[in-house]
Amino acid sequence: MAKINENYLKLPKNYLFAEIGKRVTKFQSENPNAKIIRLGIGDVTQPLPKVCIDAMAAAVAEMGNAETFRGYGPEQGYNFLREKIADWNYKRRGIEISADEIFISDGSKCDCGNIQEIFSLDSKIAIFNPVYPVYLDSNIMAGRTEIIYLPCTAENNFNPAPPRENVDLIYICSPNNPTGTTLDKAALKSWIDYAKENDAVILYDSAYAAYITDENIPRSIYEVDGAKDVAIEFRSFSKTAGFTGTRCGYVVIPENLYGKTSSGEKIPLKNLWLRRQTTKFNGTAYIVQRGAAAIYSDEGQAQIKNIIGYYMTNAKIILDGLKSAGLTAYGGINAPYIWLKTPNNISSWNFFDELLNKFHIVGTPGAGFGSCGENYFRLTAFGNRENIFEAMERLKSLKPNS
Repeated sequence: MAKINENYLKLPKNYLFAEIGKRVTKFQSENPNAKIIRLGIGDVTQPLPKVCIDAMAAAVAEMGNAETFRGYGPEQGYNFLREKIADWNYKRRGIEISADEIFISDGSKCDCGNIQEIFSLDSKIAIFNPVYPVYLDSNIMAGRTEIIYLPCTAENNFNPAPPRENVDLIYICSPNNPTGTTLDKAALKSWIDYAKENDAVILYDSAYAAYITDENIPRSIYEVDGAKDVAIEFRSFSKTAGFTGTRCGYVVIPENLYGKTSSGEKIPLKNLWLRRQTTKFNGTAYIVQRGAAAIYSDEGQAQIKNIIGYYMTNAKIILDGLKSAGLTAYGGINAPYIWLKTPNNISSWNFFDELLNKFHIVGTPGAGFGSCGENYFRLTAFGNRENIFEAMERLKSLKPNS
């Protein structure tokens, strides 16, 4: 009989969102007439920008013509998209990133989970707590056991200090999922300095960079001096342009970012990732990449700005509604997530059940993101406006005890 990878047995039985789905399905089957408002999974609800639809339609037409048909594309992505990303997201913000340092993928979730493959299994990992589950679970699946958890709480403004001990890899997400909070340049500089002093690599997830409106908050870690020497950046079109079902993202690995062998030889990480991708990935669909490239125009930028503005207005409505209900909440300013303190300090899963059963609202229990998420709860701003208003109206009767 084939032996299994027993590291999988170290994971929770169900992935967080699978457990949520299971509970919601059971409730819906027992209460078929209940109108459930879903503010849990961070899935978008607004249609794709028109520029993307038009570009993908044109690409589909190309696929019907023998002269313009495309089969396998380059595993690292088509240059027409890589060059636009380098220009619009980096060079126009004063950051020197070349197209050759950008790798197109089918989304940053896969990239964040797969990147650990190019690093040694004995690497020591630092992870914020609470944290997006993929960072932790993918390392546990691989068999890494040295994991340092950094408490990310209201007491430290959700900005933990670098650890006193040496680590090899550091996962940072800003704007943060789940807390909806951000790190400024000073905070990021402290991490960059730590990484340089300890020969560590920062794995920086900036999937929600497009939601930042505060000019003091970096949209890329490369806006901070020294970051290109120590950081890999992940970005996504999922929340920027509504590609959650269309699937497109990218990784930036600077040319001069190195890891080392056990003998001390320096190896460019970009080369290892390219080798990994050419072996295990056949590239993101041409049609999808044409759609993603379409946002890099004045018209495209205006359209995604309107969509992001819609969701951020939702976030404000949620924040105002929670405060009116007497709840303490964070985030929702430069991010589409709202992180609230559960009333009367009840457990986050009990609060999940209360919201579902009494108010027919679905959110995400903070405990699912780590031990420091207990007694917290995440709501997303990706719902329809009408449902957002209705959800906040329902919560008016949710008053914490004094």
